[in-house]
Amino acid sequence: MGPIPTRALVLLAAYLLGALPFSYLVARSRGVDVRRVGSGNVGATNVLRSVSVAAGLLAFVLDAGKGAVAVILARLVEPGLALPVAAGVVAVLGHMYPVWLRFRGGKGVATGAGIFLPLVPWCTVGALATFGVVLALTRYVSLASMVGAASLSVYAALAGAPAVVIGAAALLAAVIAWKHRANVRRLLRGTENRMGRKVAAPPEAS
Repeated sequence: MGPIPTRALVLLAAYLLGALPFSYLVARSRGVDVRRVGSGNVGATNVLRSVSVAAGLLAFVLDAGKGAVAVILARLVEPGLALPVAAGVVAVLGHMYPVWLRFRGGKGVATGAGIFLPLVPWCTVGALATFGVVLALTRYVSLASMVGAASLSVYAALAGAPAVVIGAAALLAAVIAWKHRANVRRLLRGTENRMGRKVAAPPEAS
């Protein structure tokens, strides 16, 4: 176990990694401020809808990558799972509340997937597959994101993953659902946008 100052530095680095606003930067490089178009969310889905599919996929990969890097770096500093899992959770929170964008970030889906890839790779693949199935059936990215995130803790439990990983997956699923609360209201009203339909302006902060 490393000294507390070292752990604190790892967690700070994880936050700063997570706070890197790749979705914003990818869209900005195409001349678009992703905060002012589409849903207004600083995430890969809004980049995909508001800029292009290629830009959205690039943003997703970069957002997932920073989560994976945070976990891998923590593993290099300290063996075991406690610090890597904590670093992963902090990286997701950094993505959601980035200091660089006045704490207005994304919803943590891509970064969340990224942190679990090094921890429970096959469970993460299963969660991504679940996301894909729900998206194909409903064309609601928000619903697919919440169901996919929730499924990860279930797959991890079924696979016998360590309790700290299952707990982190369940915690982040709850936080991701909370970040989608505006989407949930629109889903209940029947006004949520389906994949493939562009929106001109942010309907509400989400």
